Amino acid sequence: MKQEYKLKMLESELRKVLSEALLEMKDEYIDNVKSLITFSRVEVSKDKRYADIYVSVLGDDNKRKEILEYIESKKGYFRTFVAKNIRMYTAPELRFKEDKGIEATVKIGQLLDSIKESKKGDDNK
Repeated sequence: MKQEYKLKMLESELRKVLSEALLEMKDEYIDNVKSLITFSRVEVSKDKRYADIYVSVLGDDNKRKEILEYIESKKGYFRTFVAKNIRMYTAPELRFKEDKGIEATVKIGQLLDSIKESKKGDDNK
């Protein structure tokens, strides 16, 4: 139990540090899209060698893929930032993955709203 708690704390700290790294990143491309990017969750392997970072990006499919590829290309910057800001024996290898959870939540909300609207229309008849 104690080991699992430490791992969850490390995941939380990694998420925070990666968000700081994104904000401090000085790049013309990323400055325009910072508000669209969210690191939704981080999963660290038990041996702490790998960290899967789930990235949520608002926008269409092409924009999402483009931003995810860009973040993947800056993997070294993020790993260096993590190494400088978190005391660990070695910084984990970062693997960025697309998180579709927020997008799914928005779609479900829209579906529920449309169902409410259709029921209101049926009740008024």
